[in-house]
Amino acid sequence: MMKKKRKMMKWFNRVVTSVLFVLLIGVASMVLIAKVSGGEPNMFGYQLKTVLSGSMEPDIKTGSIIAVKPGGDMTRFEQGDVITFQEDANKLVTHRVIDVSQSGENTMYQTKGDNNSSPDAQPVLSENVVAQYTGFTIPYVGYFISFAQSKNGAFLLLIPGFLLIGYSVFTIWRALSTMEISSKEKNESEKDLSSESHS
Repeated sequence: MMKKKRKMMKWFNRVVTSVLFVLLIGVASMVLIAKVSGGEPNMFGYQLKTVLSGSMEPDIKTGSIIAVKPGGDMTRFEQGDVITFQEDANKLVTHRVIDVSQSGENTMYQTKGDNNSSPDAQPVLSENVVAQYTGFTIPYVGYFISFAQSKNGAFLLLIPGFLLIGYSVFTIWRALSTMEISSKEKNESEKDLSSESHS
């Protein structure tokens, strides 16, 4: 019974340790990349963009981050593809292509937000498309990234340090617990041997 308990405790400790480690690396990476780049993080050739409007709900929720793939032939998109494009100098939009047309040598896309009642007012030139949406989205994390980029979000750089301290405390507590269990088992074993020798 005691061995089974110890085995379960070890398994639980490993799971918690793994989760804490992944969280530590994830939070540290997201915060540091966002602060250093001054924009959305880039990971493994994908860009993570923050979505702060509900025009593509329910698939892409307000406050989500999405992964988009930049580069390639921007005239390749078809009806149904979701693209990220430059609407003006300071604004990126991620909407679905509902129609493709040609004007001379230019490819143009008519786009629409899934949650909008009407298409976007202006067609999008292929040269203004910056990336294609990959289908990967994480809800609510965008709020966190946006705050991290703000002046008030500087303290978020401290979070990885706090997580590291918490992880260290947990590791020490786990080691002490293991030592305590081992000590109890040793004492019980010695008591059993002592009682057998007296009998």
